Amino acid sequence: MTGIVVDGVSRSFGGVQAVRAATMRAEPGRVTGLVGPNGAGKTTLLLMLASLLAPDAGTISIGGVDPVAEPLAARRTLGWMPDSLGAWPSLSARQTLVTTARLYGIAPAEAAARAQELLDLVGLAALGDAPAKVLSRGQKQKLGLARALVHDPQVLLLDEPASGLDPEARVQLRTLLRRFAAEGRTVLISSHILSELEEVVDESVFLVAGSVVDASPAQTGVRNWRVRLAGATLERQNADVWQVASALGIAPDLLGVDRGSVLVGFATDDAAAESLRTLVNAGLAISEFAPAQSALEHAFLNLHPASDAPYGGES
Repeated sequence: MTGIVVDGVSRSFGGVQAVRAATMRAEPGRVTGLVGPNGAGKTTLLLMLASLLAPDAGTISIGGVDPVAEPLAARRTLGWMPDSLGAWPSLSARQTLVTTARLYGIAPAEAAARAQELLDLVGLAALGDAPAKVLSRGQKQKLGLARALVHDPQVLLLDEPASGLDPEARVQLRTLLRRFAAEGRTVLISSHILSELEEVVDESVFLVAGSVVDASPAQTGVRNWRVRLAGATLERQNADVWQVASALGIAPDLLGVDRGSVLVGFATDDAAAESLRTLVNAGLAISEFAPAQSALEHAFLNLHPASDAPYGGES
């Protein structure tokens, strides 16, 4: 199994270049995050991977299958979960899964058993016979995941799978995704919830303005760390800034503040660790020392500053 291989793929809609010569890989046994702002081309790329759009240029391989030349073979290999379920509203969750299984050529008895197995897996067993139209947004997301898994695919394409899920369901989803990877499947997940991605992905692909961009540590600049002294309050934060700045030998105006914590920028984790050692040796009582942003959020914001981000648009 070769996972997902994308080589020089482009796609336009009229005069709009949605994806530009994108090249990426997603390996079996790993969860890969597809990260980018609204309008970056993530959904367009996923639709091409799912064989629902043909690229204008470049090549795609899904488990060794070309989805343009062999769309049916590609669809047998992959499970596609779009951002919006698009379910049959009059069918129950169970009927939706059985019908989907039958469309994949699964025999009736096996389809019924598979439907029950998946309802249990995603936590919809109690609502198995409820019509899809009464399900909440989060419950429809669970049904969408179950439907993508009906034919036991080796490649999963998941577009915003955590959208609408409550905190408990998000934890369960992360556990499932790690389980799928441990089973040797290729999992590609697109999400705007970077903190969720951070906890589940093995690597990330960054898409900006339709192009895959480098997000290696060398490209992402200084990262803010949160330093909180014991007993910190908003009232004494200026004094805390002075103490931290003095211990580190830097000007106080180079530091920031956030809810009683002092923000200090470090170019590397090694520099942060050395500065922590310096603060402790200076006698400061450190109660918190941690990145102010996750590594994924930091990389994303440095690649696409919030002030330049488009609002809305195709994702």
